Amino acid sequence: MEWKLNEQVCFLLYANSRNIIKTYKDVLDPLNLTYTQYITMIALWEKDHQLVSDLGHRLALDSGTLTPLLKKLELDGRITRTRDDVDQRKVWIDLTEKGKALSIEAESIPKKVISCVPMDMAEGYKLYELLRKLYETDIHCK
Repeated sequence: MEWKLNEQVCFLLYANSRNIIKTYKDVLDPLNLTYTQYITMIALWEKDHQLVSDLGHRLALDSGTLTPLLKKLELDGRITRTRDDVDQRKVWIDLTEKGKALSIEAESIPKKVISCVPMDMAEGYKLYELLRKLYETDIHCK
């Protein structure tokens, strides 16, 4: 077999993911958000008042990554974290007014990022469909 890095799907996914996240960084810096904080906020704008465990599952993030991220969002006044009254192991995440208002400031971000990607809407939609199908597939090698 003749190995070629740029012919490996895994490498293309990895390299493109890094490029897209770098593009998001440039767009998100003025809002003082990292990419991971941004997707966390999107999940909360979609559904406020979530358990940390549910939020982590939705974002595919472990608690070691999610907890410091949530602490920073709380320190910035964008969310609150509250222990459940009945089960102290559960922690609820709620948007603050500042966190809710941020959704209006962030509305332009998807269009800004899309404008940086050199493909037309049909190509973009096809890519979206393929990535969504891959994401929804439980990938296991036997």
